[in-house]
Amino acid sequence: MEKAVKINLEAINGFLTREEIIDAKKRALASFDTLINRSGRGNDYLGWLDLPTNTDEAVLQRIDQIVALWKNKIEVVVVIGIGGSYLGAKAAIDALSHSFGAYLGKRSFPVILFAGQNLSEDYMAELFDIIDKKSVACVVISKSGTTTEPAVAFRMIRKSLEERYGKVEAANRIVAITDKSRGALKELADSEGYETFIIPDDVGGRYSVLTPVGLLPIALAGFDIRSLLRGACLMQKICHLRDDNNPAIEYAAIRNALYNKGWKIEILANYNPKLQYFAEWWKQLFGESEGKDGKGIYPASVNYTTDLHSMGQYIQSGERILFESVLSVENPSRCAVIPEDARNMDGLNFIAGKRIDECNKMAEAGTRIAHVDGGVPNIRIIIGNISEYSLGALFYFFEFACGISAYMMGINPFDQPGVEDYKNNMFALLGKPGYEEIAEKLRRRV
Repeated sequence: MEKAVKINLEAINGFLTREEIIDAKKRALASFDTLINRSGRGNDYLGWLDLPTNTDEAVLQRIDQIVALWKNKIEVVVVIGIGGSYLGAKAAIDALSHSFGAYLGKRSFPVILFAGQNLSEDYMAELFDIIDKKSVACVVISKSGTTTEPAVAFRMIRKSLEERYGKVEAANRIVAITDKSRGALKELADSEGYETFIIPDDVGGRYSVLTPVGLLPIALAGFDIRSLLRGACLMQKICHLRDDNNPAIEYAAIRNALYNKGWKIEILANYNPKLQYFAEWWKQLFGESEGKDGKGIYPASVNYTTDLHSMGQYIQSGERILFESVLSVENPSRCAVIPEDARNMDGLNFIAGKRIDECNKMAEAGTRIAHVDGGVPNIRIIIGNISEYSLGALFYFFEFACGISAYMMGINPFDQPGVEDYKNNMFALLGKPGYEEIAEKLRRRV
């Protein structure tokens, strides 16, 4: 079976013994069984396991209808959500979009802007500078409807839409993606008549990119969500094979073996700036899934070759507690050739006539060798190109590998108890009723 995502572990040699690799794979296979058999902690949140093949065509057709309705009517869609409710869509849209699309003039599909992922007053004010001059619609994503950041943003956006278009037309410009039966957003959507999509009860936010949470914004941006799902379907078949050569098993095994030998930080590196936000999605997936019980590999990211001129020094020669996983793209989508220069003052005529991608590939190879020589283990994760199909495969690959990896650490991959701590403190400091005692204690520390 052809692999949409391939793993190259050649640059692990010398960092792990054969026995350590064999042992790690045995443990990864045991955790694979826990995941597939749904017998581990958090097994109420495994609906994502079969999402690619179980996606209802009726849901996709409803998405198609919204895209068709808004395509020529709406200039800007504001997608409101935080964490897994926006990172997957943002990752895919950024990866698939023209790098300078904002400057290309008239578009065939709406511009997708994001809100509710921060509490920056400047950000929201500047967002309104844009949307006040455009025809606007909104997709709001929240299971509860009460998470502070998206709830604040939606309150403001909804007020603006209702003042501009009236309540009836505003309702036609709002889609809610929320719980099927409960929560403040569900209640509001039902009372106001918003179009709604369901976030499945058994799918947590950071595993939700292949639900309407990710699919609707990606489709509204003009990209092929069926191709995205086909790539994920292929990866689902591959990842569900109980085999040493299953790339998700290999990746989970090696990163855990390195972690157990003292490499505590994993850097996801890419050589294409289109993948910068994919790394942000990956950081939430692994950070929120593994970072608990005093355990977990710390997920970080860099964008090469840019960051070779900033973080490269530390990665090459700093404390030896990190390893790299490199997202390697085999084929660029465009072609750009370096020209000859008669004066050759920059001394680069030796690469004249070469494609920029060839230089990028040699930078990748040279960096890998240098970092390995400097004591940095290196895993290559290879996709053919940046497309809907390959991104769908990559999303599913990392989700599945994350489940295996966390179970290898003895961690529940599907809860996030630490996320609530800051919220309770924030509510108390803002004067939420019922938090007075906590507030009094906290104010002594502020």
